This record gives sequence, C-alpha cells and structure tokens, in this order.
Amino acid sequence: MKYFLRVNLTEKSIIKEDVPEKYQLYGGRLLTSSLINDEVDPLCDPIGPDNKLVLAAGLLGGVNIAGSGRLSAGAKSPLTGGIKESNAGGTFARRMSNHGLRAIILEGKSTEQNLVLEIRKDGITLNNYPDLKMKGVYDCTLILQKQYGTDWGICLIGPAGEMRLASACINNVDTKGIPSRVNGRGGLGSVMGSKGLKAIVVEPSPGTPSQAKKQKEIKEVIKEFTEIIQKHPMTPIYQRYGTILMTQHALRLGSMPCYNFRQGSMPNTEHLKAENLTKVIEDRGGEGTPTHGCIPGCIMKCSNIYPDKDGKSLVAPLEYENLIMLGPNIGITDVDQIAALNYIANDLGVDTIEIGAALGVAMDCGVLNFNDYEQARSAMEGIYQGTVLGRLLGQGAYMTGKILGATRIPVVKGQSMAAYDPRTFKGIGVTYATSPMGADHTAGHTLRFPVDHHQAEGQIEASLNAQKDINVYDSLGLCNFTLPQTIAKPEVLAALVSNYYDVDFDTSDLRNIGTEVIRTEYTFNRRAGFTNNDDCLPDFMLNEPLPPTNKVFDVNLAGMKNIYKDILK
Repeated sequence: MKYFLRVNLTEKSIIKEDVPEKYQLYGGRLLTSSLINDEVDPLCDPIGPDNKLVLAAGLLGGVNIAGSGRLSAGAKSPLTGGIKESNAGGTFARRMSNHGLRAIILEGKSTEQNLVLEIRKDGITLNNYPDLKMKGVYDCTLILQKQYGTDWGICLIGPAGEMRLASACINNVDTKGIPSRVNGRGGLGSVMGSKGLKAIVVEPSPGTPSQAKKQKEIKEVIKEFTEIIQKHPMTPIYQRYGTILMTQHALRLGSMPCYNFRQGSMPNTEHLKAENLTKVIEDRGGEGTPTHGCIPGCIMKCSNIYPDKDGKSLVAPLEYENLIMLGPNIGITDVDQIAALNYIANDLGVDTIEIGAALGVAMDCGVLNFNDYEQARSAMEGIYQGTVLGRLLGQGAYMTGKILGATRIPVVKGQSMAAYDPRTFKGIGVTYATSPMGADHTAGHTLRFPVDHHQAEGQIEASLNAQKDINVYDSLGLCNFTLPQTIAKPEVLAALVSNYYDVDFDTSDLRNIGTEVIRTEYTFNRRAGFTNNDDCLPDFMLNEPLPPTNKVFDVNLAGMKNIYKDILK
C-alpha cells in the first residue's frame, strides 16, 4: 500500500489518503513541489496556516541501494517567499517508505506547541510533549530516542524553528542516531515550528524491498547499479574525503568565500584541504572517523565525525559548506573553532550556510569583528536567549543586511549563496541566479561539466543541464554523490523504477522529471510575483573584481533570463 498522510494541525485530524493517479510516479522533489504548487496559495504568509509543509520520500526511497533514502521537504519559503525544496539524508525517508508512506502533508496551525507526530505500524497519533519546549536538537533527540528507541526515524526542529526564524532548518537522525542530516535551505524549520510541530517519529518496519513488484528483476538491476558505483574511480575518493574534497577545487579556482565574499582565498588555509583534515581526524582517533554513511545501506560513506584533541566528537559531519561559511567567510581558519560553531548551528536548528552568511554580513557592517570566534559564538548563542542580534542573524543574510544598511549582501531571491563565489565558479552563479530555489548550490552544481569555470562561455548550458540532472536524482530520492557515477547510465535508473513499480518507465520519463520540476517551480514563483528581474546576482558581483583572480561575473544576463525558454514553451 502506498499512501499520503494528511495532518491538519488546526483540527488535529490525521487522514490516510490513497496516492492520487496524478502522483503515482511522483516522488521526492517533484512530489513536494507539485503538491505545493497545486495546494498552496503562492501569496500566503509562509508561517501562516495556509502554507503547507510536505515531507516526501523519493520514488526509490524504499529500494535498498547506495544513496537511496533522501528526504525532500517542500513549502513556500519564509526566506525567499517562493517555492522551496530542501533535501537531506538520514534514516527518516527510508522509515517512511517502509510504511508505504509516500508523503506527509502538514497543514493548518496548532495553538499548542511541541507536538510530536508518532507513526507506528498499528496507529498514528499527535502527542504534546511540553518538556521539549525550546530544547536544543541534540537534547531533544536523546529524549525522543529514550522514549522510542535509537532505530526510529526522527525529524525535528530546534529553538530556531520554534521561534519561526527564517533560517531554521529540519534535522534528521543518521545511521548512528546523530541528528545532523539537515533539510537546511529555505527556512522550512520555521514552517514546521509555525504549525506547533516539534518532531515526527517513525517506527521501523520491514516493508520494502519486498514491496517491489518484480523481485528477480529488481535484484538484478540493484546489482548492476551497485557495480557501476563500486567500479567508478570517483567512489573511493568520495569514500575517503567526502564533501571536504571541494576545498581543493575552491582553492584552485579562487572561489572560496572569505570575509563576506570580498576575497576568493586567504592565507593559512592549506590545512583545510581534504587530505590534511582527514589526517587530523585519523591522528586524533577516538570517536572521530573520516567516513560513515548517513543513509541505511550506503556504500559511499562520505560523512565524517570530527573529533577534538582528546578524540571526543566535536561535530558530525563537518561538511565543506559548513567549513567555509563558518570559517574563512567570517575570517576564521581554526578548524576546532569552526566545528564548535557548526555544532551550535545544528543544536539551534539553523542552516549553517545562512547563519554563516548572516555573520559575514554583520561583520562587514562592523557590528561584529572578522576573525573573532568568541564574538561569533556569542552572537549565535544569542538565539537561545532570544537576543535582538541573535534573532536578526537567525532571519538570514538578507534581513541582516537590510536592517544594518549593508550594500554587499550575497543573496539571490533572499537566500544566501553557499561556499562558492560565482565570479570564479560561473556555472554555479547561473544556478544561483536562475533557479526558483534562490542561491542554492544543490539546485545545479556544475563542477563536473567540461567548461572553464573562469570563463563565461558554456555556463548557461552547463547550469541548465545540471539543474535538470539534479531534479531527477532529488525526485528519485538518490544522493547526488551517486550522480557522477550513474548519470551516464540513465537506462539503469529507469529500470529501477520500472521494475520496482511494475510500470513502463524509460529514459524519456527521467528527462521529463527534470523539466517538469522546473516548470512546476517556475510556475509557482511567477504566481507568487517573481519576474525575470529576480533572476540575477547582486550588483557587486557584476562590478567588483574578486581577488586574487580579479574576475567579475560576466555571463550574459539576457541569456540567463531565457535559460528555460525551451522548457516553458
């Protein structure tokens, strides 16, 4: 059985619905964005009762293959005012899929707070847990794991979500029970908090893959898919270094944001390279490890646990974006300090990218000092106390900049850029500008495309292809770390869907997913009032050369604004 779970927080009603015909082969991002476009008024208040939060597993969420089990969260974003899908690893989507649960649709708004939606094999209930009020993510997770067990799927918000701050995220537990797999971008934790919901817990269930229609065929395709990944030369590199491998590319391109995107590199950052950080993790030992999987059955194992000098965990994982946005972007290069800020962000339930960008803007305005770890830590901890500065930073880089009178705010559609400066990584700049998501590197990463990242030529096409590709993987529920290995074998992806659901599904259907996501999200944003004038980068990136390369963003703006012309015909 495949079903939707519709939970109205105003009425405290819980209804199971058969998956409508339209959505039978919709999953992940295509499903969340379609439901939001179909059911949400694009002019509604993002933290009002008319917005909805949709949590969806991918089409392959229940298939036990490498990288399968990503969770898509979708809503009208409090940060951008447009549509948002945010993607996370962890165990939650797999637990959903094992129940046959394709999507959880949260609507309305409770007058209570700290509600927990409990999904068991024998029933679904809403319970109020007042002891969880304003608890940090880590303490809240321990309480829930003591109540339900460490193998339950858990997604939850921290104090930032309860305070409805626009940078609030949704945290999920990974295979080690650590609540730091995050639906980070877009402020969707504030939507969850606005509805009075603190957490959702899902009981483990055997479920899939026995639900597959064609058992023999699906096993054969799973074997082929696994072999493709295992034999690919990038796999052992990902397994060894994970996302911090991006540090090398950022340093090579001069695209590492430093001092609020004023520089593309800075002194004393060689130790941030992946091989150096991996050595530190291994040398310190203890609880640290350079590799572990966040999703059940993952063979990529691109996550890490970063330990302190005594081998105790400081944070898990320390990702590239966190390392840079809470590090060089605010002038800090001490990795232990960066890891400590990362832990605080996770516990607060704020997007590390957005809070790092907000800190950078505040420092650029002279409210805080660059290179000052103690100031940054104190400012972030102000969110716990509800200080004015803490709340301001928690509303994200755009609001921080506007209130402080900043002229250099690295955002698109209200959302901060990630740890790649588009002046020297131009394809990702096209993605930042054109995606309905706002400045989001996960909406279309162009590193693997054969273009000169410093030059304008070819970047629009690279970004468009990257956006379509990632739309497919987000909708299937596959980690994008499986994309470089498997993108050249779309027939294998199609065969997984075809055999799992016993339907005719081929590579043209995959391509349709890639374009349908764009059409759906573009349509919502236009109905919300966005125009082509919103599809651009901040002026300072068009005019201010970025040291040390002294590049500006010079991709043809008219071409960018017409990037979707063939899709939207």
